[in-house]
Amino acid sequence: MAVSTVVQPCARCGARWAVQGRPMHWCPRCHGVLLSPAPVDAPPQRRNYRWVARPPGHRRPRDTRSSSVAAAPVPTPRYTEIPRWGLRDRPAQPIPAPRSRLDRLTDRLVRLLTTTAVLFIASAAAEFGRYLLLMWNRTRLIEPVVVYLSDWSVRVFAVLALVFALLSAVALVGWLIEARRRVYTADGQRDPRGMWALLLGCVVPVANLLWPGVFLTELARRHDDPRMLQVVRIWWAVWVVNGVMAVVALSFRTTDTLQAQANGVIFTVYTDLVATAVAVLSLWVVRSCEGLDLRGRRRLPKRWVATGGPVVPVIEPVHPASAEAAGSGGADSAAAASDSSGAAVERAVDPEVVQDVRAEAVSGAESEQEEVMAK
Repeated sequence: MAVSTVVQPCARCGARWAVQGRPMHWCPRCHGVLLSPAPVDAPPQRRNYRWVARPPGHRRPRDTRSSSVAAAPVPTPRYTEIPRWGLRDRPAQPIPAPRSRLDRLTDRLVRLLTTTAVLFIASAAAEFGRYLLLMWNRTRLIEPVVVYLSDWSVRVFAVLALVFALLSAVALVGWLIEARRRVYTADGQRDPRGMWALLLGCVVPVANLLWPGVFLTELARRHDDPRMLQVVRIWWAVWVVNGVMAVVALSFRTTDTLQAQANGVIFTVYTDLVATAVAVLSLWVVRSCEGLDLRGRRRLPKRWVATGGPVVPVIEPVHPASAEAAGSGGADSAAAASDSSGAAVERAVDPEVVQDVRAEAVSGAESEQEEVMAK
């Protein structure tokens, strides 16, 4: 029995059934629709069907829409830019470490120090205004409103200056801890002083007059710039003076006499001015550790070259000559020419004179020799 070479593929399960007589309409296996008969080895041009790849177990959903409703046109997909095929291996973004309140306060260190200096200047001005009122009150009466405004200005500026000074001190401690950690890490070492040692040394009264200077000196010795150590020493001296003056200014508050209280007012002015200098010098120390000047500009190194003396021109510059100078110059040139000619003549005659002297000396020596032989 010959095997038929004409088959009918099933549109659902893909099975091919040989055509023995009349073509069939339904697949005996899955009852799907059978396509038109075609030879087994027929090329695609002679087939009236096409193969569609579907995943296993997938069935085409039935179209529930009515045939009268036309499908909406689908726009042709387009690229808005040249496609870059392949995977983009983006580097992993570093996860920012959680920042504490001390770190956020340290980021505002420059503004805090600037504000503290301004407030201390305002406090000194208010104290000086009160001192002028005291001097004026010696001979004249003062309006109560003026006294009220003076008292409140002194209190407000003093409180604000102290609050910002405390915030600046805490921010400076945070900056010191971070600066020491960064410098020691760059040298491959670990800061020998812990965070609590640095914090207590900068906060405890009386001890904070000594240890901050020690901590900053250790930090300055790690820098290449020798001026850093000088800046720290200046800051340390002013810091100790400010602490002593603050204690003395507080002692004036306990006095009872009017003259002592007036002296306390003017001494408070000096204390506020020294506190302003401490704030400015603290900003100078911070900027110096970062390689900047006081205004925040990048500090460039200078080279000093030693010289042997003033610069002497090798070629004499040409000076313009006037008419009289030209005339006198002509006479001088003529005299110089005559002198040079006379010197040339003398130089020309000198060799002959030397030869005559030598000849006379030789003849004198021969005559003396002949006399000796005759004897």
